[in-house]
Amino acid sequence: MIEYPSPLDGVFHALSDPTRRAMLAALAAGERSVGELAAPFEISLAAASKHIRTLERAGLVKRTVQGRTHRCALEAAPLAGALAWLRSHAGGRAGEEGGGAGL
Repeated sequence: MIEYPSPLDGVFHALSDPTRRAMLAALAAGERSVGELAAPFEISLAAASKHIRTLERAGLVKRTVQGRTHRCALEAAPLAGALAWLRSHAGGRAGEEGGGAGL
């Protein structure tokens, strides 16, 4: 298992992959099963589960087991820490290109 020096490192690692970002977007609309999260992608359930474990380690997803079905729910609190970090590093550069406009 990957250990991160800070929770923020885990969040940014989790967000670095487009599949995981899409899974988070799906979870923003409500709880999903692992199969439902894997369905839009051409990946196996094992590959989807690896992505979900990365999201869990970052604190972005909580997984529960209902019978044989693994259900996932978004835990958005760690995103607030990432957003705060981004805002603090955008500083007074909000008018510059890529300088934080819209953060």
